[in-house]
Amino acid sequence: MPKKLMEFKAFIPKITVSKRNQRKIPVLFALWLILLPIMAQQGYQAKLPDIEKKTYYTMEDFGRVDKFDIHIHINTAQPYFIHQAIKDRFFFLDIVDDRPFGLPMDKQQEVAIQLLEKYPEQMSFATTFKVSNWNQDDWVAQTISHLEKSFAQGAMAVKIWKNIGMDLRDEHNDFVMVDHPRIDSVLTFLTKASVPLLGHNGEPRDCWLPLEDMTFSQGYYGNHPEYHMYLHPEYPSYEDQINARDNMLKKHPNLNFMGAHLGSLEWSLEELAKRLDAYPLMRVDLTRLPNLKLHTFNDWEKTRKFFIDYQDRLIYGTDTAINPTDRPEDLKQRIHQKWLDEWKFYVTDSPIELEGYGELRGLKLPGKIIDKIYFENASKLLGFNTKG
Repeated sequence: MPKKLMEFKAFIPKITVSKRNQRKIPVLFALWLILLPIMAQQGYQAKLPDIEKKTYYTMEDFGRVDKFDIHIHINTAQPYFIHQAIKDRFFFLDIVDDRPFGLPMDKQQEVAIQLLEKYPEQMSFATTFKVSNWNQDDWVAQTISHLEKSFAQGAMAVKIWKNIGMDLRDEHNDFVMVDHPRIDSVLTFLTKASVPLLGHNGEPRDCWLPLEDMTFSQGYYGNHPEYHMYLHPEYPSYEDQINARDNMLKKHPNLNFMGAHLGSLEWSLEELAKRLDAYPLMRVDLTRLPNLKLHTFNDWEKTRKFFIDYQDRLIYGTDTAINPTDRPEDLKQRIHQKWLDEWKFYVTDSPIELEGYGELRGLKLPGKIIDKIYFENASKLLGFNTKG
């Protein structure tokens, strides 16, 4: 049998083979039918690739490659975003947050479950837990009960947000950090349940710097001084946030963990590499792309080497918020263009403009690395299987 006909990916639950591939690859399709009952017992089905693995991808390959965005926030039951994801061959993780603004946590989860029922082949979701009841004696029991219910409703991961470390205080008015003993009980539960934790711990380092020393955050923190930690030295420092996260990982070495936003170490590839070396089960998503572009602008070879060295630990994500809209075509075009522009940065060495700095060239990563950061690494973290 030709090599092409022997290659296949085991994909997200309920993904099925397209009619076009059934016609093109009849031998493999017959094999798929034989294997389907076995794979269904394992909780996944097979997905056949449209193209062979390439040494390098091109812009033209964007619509022919399965991709996964691990950092999406959906705040509406409108399906427009998912329609575009299907068109662009994107699968995604919808993340629920315990944030004090926008759609409340419970409503976010209702939306996620509602969409999951309609589009189980396209998405997964990550749940979270509230801390408004932190000072109750049974907080741990309540939290674990909520998580167990969420897993039964389809959640594949858990998000811990920056309110722990930057907002939550205990009965003594002291800040609660992510390495707190009560949180240990929840993380031990997640470890035993083999459920990954997604951590947004702290903020970008810019948050603790004077405006003139920031890279990309001057506008936001200039307009929101209440969130500019440089002006609030009584709050935990940037180093406090990172140290607490690192201590959490030391205490839970078997916890599958993904640091959101480059693990809040977006400013230094060296510091990020130290953590990836120290914590073998730590991964990071590739949000805060402007920082990655700045690293590339400053040293293309060093940045590309970082991707090569840590190709198994990096996961594509955009941190895109999907809100209600009465202009669905504009939303779909915006999402499509963002995905396309970022594909250009990773797969080509074409010139790219970084506002405020100048022109850089894309990283042009090998196809096998693109496959990992755009799909395979997410599959390993979330627990659906791949072959190929």
